Amino acid sequence: MNAESNDLSSLLEIISNVAAGNYSDDIMALTGEGAPEPTRTIAEAMGMMMVKVEAREYQLEMLIDELKRLNEQIKRNALQTVSTMAQALEARDAYTRGHAERVATIAAGIAVELGLDNETVELVRTAGLLHDIGKIGFSDRIFQSHEGKNPPDVVKEIMAHPGAGAEILKYLDFLGEAVTIIHAHHERLDGKGYPRCLKGDDIPLGARIIAVADTYDAMTTDRPYQKAVSHEAALETLNRLAGPRLDADCVAAFERMPGTATCKTAE
Repeated sequence: MNAESNDLSSLLEIISNVAAGNYSDDIMALTGEGAPEPTRTIAEAMGMMMVKVEAREYQLEMLIDELKRLNEQIKRNALQTVSTMAQALEARDAYTRGHAERVATIAAGIAVELGLDNETVELVRTAGLLHDIGKIGFSDRIFQSHEGKNPPDVVKEIMAHPGAGAEILKYLDFLGEAVTIIHAHHERLDGKGYPRCLKGDDIPLGARIIAVADTYDAMTTDRPYQKAVSHEAALETLNRLAGPRLDADCVAAFERMPGTATCKTAE
């Protein structure tokens, strides 16, 4: 086989590798003055094409990186907007001010104690922060005292808030499973919760975690229908509810949390 045939075979092999996405500088050896024609011309054209393709790939990578950055910024802005809505909601009711942040903190702590990964912990924290967002459209009657017992129409409105929250957030795709958790945070293991009467493992773990955190904070803050109870009394109630209503593993994880007795922030 002569030198020209060898060069042509090398060129064909290089072109085949480039077509497979395996770029190299081997083709440059066939662009020198010693390379025969038409191998030299083809190699030069191929080299120019590789340069242009690599430049476009670099530009595409830069564009993808920029789109990722912008997407993350959009996510942060959207989450901040919804979080601000949640804070505005709490401002309507002095009794629940700070409730969402406390639930988020406690729920994240439970998730850590359960050994969940960091991504899931943050998912649970986000769900805790937004779990009551469905109350944003409630009438002012919801936030009024009804002498310890809510009228039926008020109860009906309250029971709608998990579904309303899921509806508000469903188009924020980046929230992912957090929306499902929010929808199910008032379900009970015995199937007597709301809004869908889910039972046992049909209730997402994140929702079972939120349920413990939400129940604890509700018991340890003053509400129109009850005075706050002590940490010890709340723990006793949580353990009594573990099984029929609350997830026993989540309750146990809450008890194991460092500084559980002081995890609730001061009003």
